[in-house]
Amino acid sequence: MRIGVDVGGTNTDAALISGHDIVAAVKRPTSADVGGGIVDAVQSLIRDADVDASDIEAVMIGTTHFTNAFVQRRDLTKVLAIRIGAPASRGIPPFSGWPRDVRDAVFGDSALIRGGFNFDGQQIADFDAEAVADVARRAADAGITQVAVSCIFSHLNAEQEVRAAEIIAEVAPGLGISLSSELGRAGLLERENAAIMNACLRPLASKVAVAFGDALNHLQLICPWYVSQNDGTLMSAAQLRRHPVLTFAAGPTNSLRGAAWLTGQSEAVVIDIGGTTTDIGVLRKGFPRQSSVHVDVGGVRTNFRMPDILSVGLGGGSLVVVDGDSVRVGPQSVGYALREKARVFGGATLTASDIAIASGWADFGDAELVANLDGRTLNAARREMARIVAEAIDRIKTTPGATPAILVGGGSILVGETPPGVSDLHRPDHAGVANAIGAAIGQVSGEIDRIYTIASPADREAAFIEARQLATQRVLDAGGTEDGLEIVDLEAIPLQYVSGGATRVICRAVSDLAAMEARA
Repeated sequence: MRIGVDVGGTNTDAALISGHDIVAAVKRPTSADVGGGIVDAVQSLIRDADVDASDIEAVMIGTTHFTNAFVQRRDLTKVLAIRIGAPASRGIPPFSGWPRDVRDAVFGDSALIRGGFNFDGQQIADFDAEAVADVARRAADAGITQVAVSCIFSHLNAEQEVRAAEIIAEVAPGLGISLSSELGRAGLLERENAAIMNACLRPLASKVAVAFGDALNHLQLICPWYVSQNDGTLMSAAQLRRHPVLTFAAGPTNSLRGAAWLTGQSEAVVIDIGGTTTDIGVLRKGFPRQSSVHVDVGGVRTNFRMPDILSVGLGGGSLVVVDGDSVRVGPQSVGYALREKARVFGGATLTASDIAIASGWADFGDAELVANLDGRTLNAARREMARIVAEAIDRIKTTPGATPAILVGGGSILVGETPPGVSDLHRPDHAGVANAIGAAIGQVSGEIDRIYTIASPADREAAFIEARQLATQRVLDAGGTEDGLEIVDLEAIPLQYVSGGATRVICRAVSDLAAMEARA
């Protein structure tokens, strides 16, 4: 048996699965201390399922904690950014383009060190080890506790980043170190930003890891626990402490994975409607389609892996506003106050949930309280909700034909009819906790993103073979097993602006967890 937990901003969902069966599922309010909400949800889950804590093999947790912390500029730590690449890249220093408020919260210091590589692996300049040592000592004396190290083309050759980390650990052992080569893809500034973001969240990650562990110990769950990453796979507690930035967008990703598991669909659009927003993504081979462009998080441009998710302002708590002959739905929402403010619960605010109840699409609250809704308002609101969903589906699709779609989330009651452009609309049981189910079924992954010189078909095949081998090894290193290991993404992108047949190759492999061992 496995427990999946998804800690959202409003609710904490939990699901207990055994093999391919859902034993129990619950939804509880998220608590301010994170751990309290987990204890409440898991305790209720175990009680409802009537199982012993010793029967649980592992717990998988998805959380929006780190995304919210960065976007809201809270609990962030000052960071020293070291870039290895002088004399190149001097025109755009670290932290360039960051919004002032988040830069003020994160900026500790920055330094540009001689070194770095060209795309063909040749050194730009000799690596300046002494400069790295001097900067690290200065940062430690100034009270900075986190360092982000980036190097030009380090995703091709991480040697100088690794060497810098060794020097920093030697001269200033109290500094936490984030390497851009472990986080980002091609693109120096975006990869550097990812490393800085990761570094500023690491102290918070240690606190959250302790809170998760304490919550599970309180429940006497003496089993391994893992955290969901934003590619639909898992990381250990130790990895969470090192790479918290990889949890960004894990919530929508879990919903997509849960939708695939609940329906058996591996190629479909997933419509996840919550209390405030609707998140729409695309399944490819049962995993979320990854974004092919750089992603803006909290105003900072990054290039670490992220799912391709479109969010629109429609949810169960969306306000329905009548303005003359027109009706507007969202993007404003009552959010977690739905049970206080919605009309079906005795409140005075007309929400999208009230429209669904009045339309007979769902049954909760007191339907009598919305029985006298004006017919024109009701019809106009339904048309507006349908328009929002249909336009979002059209924007996320990459093919003109109709596509299967899966409807999940607590707000899935807002869709009454099959939207245009959808061939089959699936409404699975337990759709309201698809995110927790997605966490429970998580696998482990390994990814490489490298540039190869490909001048012939033989070069191309050799590059693919090496990419598969490297991705496979990363899966095994992350705790995966060779049984069921699968290459789910292999992509070759010619770099037109570089001569010599330079081609960017991205390969990602996934696998089930090997024998469960405590990795905390």
